[in-house]
Amino acid sequence: MILGLALAMGAGVFLPSMPARAAGDDITGWWFDQTKRAGILIEPCGQHLCGKVAWLREPLNPDGKPKVDANNPDAKLKTRPICQLPMIGGFNKTGQGEWEDGWIYNPEDGDTYKSRMVLQDDGTLKVRGFIGVPWLGKSQVWTRPPTTLTECTPA
Repeated sequence: MILGLALAMGAGVFLPSMPARAAGDDITGWWFDQTKRAGILIEPCGQHLCGKVAWLREPLNPDGKPKVDANNPDAKLKTRPICQLPMIGGFNKTGQGEWEDGWIYNPEDGDTYKSRMVLQDDGTLKVRGFIGVPWLGKSQVWTRPPTTLTECTPA
């Protein structure tokens, strides 16, 4: 579907304006997941940072219908669109370039994991999802798209 890890490393036309790169250790804005099949838009939400799948390279299933959260264990959520799907939330800044205490949702397995994010020196974002403690998890490296992505709209 969108992501290849057993954590929520989720989830197109490019606009020629507005650079996607933020200044300093600000991680708000657009990120490609590791596969570059999903664009995640990270924004402030109250006192925390949250993010949603706001762009999909292939927004439709093979049958031509919008991709949905089919693997969600909650039957009421199985039909919600992947486009605009909340994917990360609850992150608190804990240091220079570090955010912890968050969660990340994986639409490929329908599970939600604890998560932390660290902005690397090269400008990439290391996103780690885990169960219990961070060393029981997996990481992905997200990159900034070269320009701002066009936000998808759920059907």
